[in-house]
Amino acid sequence: MKFNRDFIFGVATSSYQIEGAFDEDDRTPSIWDTFSRIEGNVQDMDNGDVACDHYHRYNEDIKLIKELGVDSYRLSIAWPRIFPEKGKYNPKGMEFYKNMITELKQRGIKVAVTLYHWDLPQWVQDLGGWEVRENIDLFLQYTEKCFTELDDLVDLWITHNEPWCASILSNAIGEHAPGKKDISAALKVAHHILLSHGMVVRQYHKLGLKKQIGITLNLTPVYSSTTSFVDKLAASNMDGYFNRWFLEPLFKGAYPMDIVNLYAARNCNFDFIKDGDFDIIREKCDFLGVNFYNRSLVRFDPMSLILCSGAHSKYNKTDIGWDISPNEFIDLIKMVRARYTDLPIYITENGSAWLDVLENGEVKDNERINYLELHLQAVAKMNELGFNIVGYYYWSLLDNFEWANGYSQRFGLVYVNYDTQERIKKGSFYRYKEIIEKKCI
Repeated sequence: MKFNRDFIFGVATSSYQIEGAFDEDDRTPSIWDTFSRIEGNVQDMDNGDVACDHYHRYNEDIKLIKELGVDSYRLSIAWPRIFPEKGKYNPKGMEFYKNMITELKQRGIKVAVTLYHWDLPQWVQDLGGWEVRENIDLFLQYTEKCFTELDDLVDLWITHNEPWCASILSNAIGEHAPGKKDISAALKVAHHILLSHGMVVRQYHKLGLKKQIGITLNLTPVYSSTTSFVDKLAASNMDGYFNRWFLEPLFKGAYPMDIVNLYAARNCNFDFIKDGDFDIIREKCDFLGVNFYNRSLVRFDPMSLILCSGAHSKYNKTDIGWDISPNEFIDLIKMVRARYTDLPIYITENGSAWLDVLENGEVKDNERINYLELHLQAVAKMNELGFNIVGYYYWSLLDNFEWANGYSQRFGLVYVNYDTQERIKKGSFYRYKEIIEKKCI
């Protein structure tokens, strides 16, 4: 199966997961610096203080990116490096990104930049974080500085990465920073993140800038574990909770009423929604980013917030416990095309974690190679079906800090020895390189 010559092959990372240098050059703490220091939040009390030391080793990592042969590298900017305090711009923080992106461009690598990949400055959280509508202005101050300083070097802008994780997982489930367990707070956060997305897109266009700009959602196709009425209800609810809550305001200008009713029955109110908000949220973008890892299989659960919980699956799983489900990947994009948008789609993340073993200086990660091949075959099939997938970014370049899982899960094409910071290319690195060179899977 072939990819056309314009198809973008890429690889992705994010700032907190790889940079380290948590207190250098005037950077102040993010919510993840705070969260990871509270016992019980992150496996083994791991944190991003050093991570992959990318802040000091980015030239070495760019050489790896160049050797891999990708067309594009997706990175994110750490807001606390750019504005370490309210109203205080930090040129040293911006210089790091400017130097790194310049090096990438000189090596012929296109750059996709995510403006928010979860490392909210702690000082913003102290002002109420995303729950407070007025704090969107602080985000706009930060994004405008990024645009004016970096737009001539950047090829693709992503406003937010995975709003579901930044809102529900972080503020209702409490698994990610800031670790709240309050569905009302989470819904405010989700709304204000979506609203800020639309405002940033408008800001970008008002500045007269012309690069592509969009948003990345993590999406999962949902299936009921049986054909019973209640299990189908559970699947519909999970789809609304995870997918439709973000797709519908972006592309239809409203929240799904079935899920609104579920939340309202649990005493959530929606007074944070103001007239005109949905017109802003659905501001026209240039593309949709989709992060896909696995399908979701569910059953009815009367004790759950959304009357739904995960069901036992017989699928083969990655080390993190996620179903390997490339056929359902196709189902997902088919659904997005049928119900929501004809915008070009970038697969901005797709990858798998495995228990990688370093033996005789090598990592033979055949399971990851198989996962990569299956999912790239699915992408090629989607384009045969006319789904207009214009690019694919593998997650991730490097093994890194995997949020609440700490350093226990390895997603990288490159093995990182966290004691020495040695980088060792895995078998999957060479296989992805081969696919890119041939543009064929």
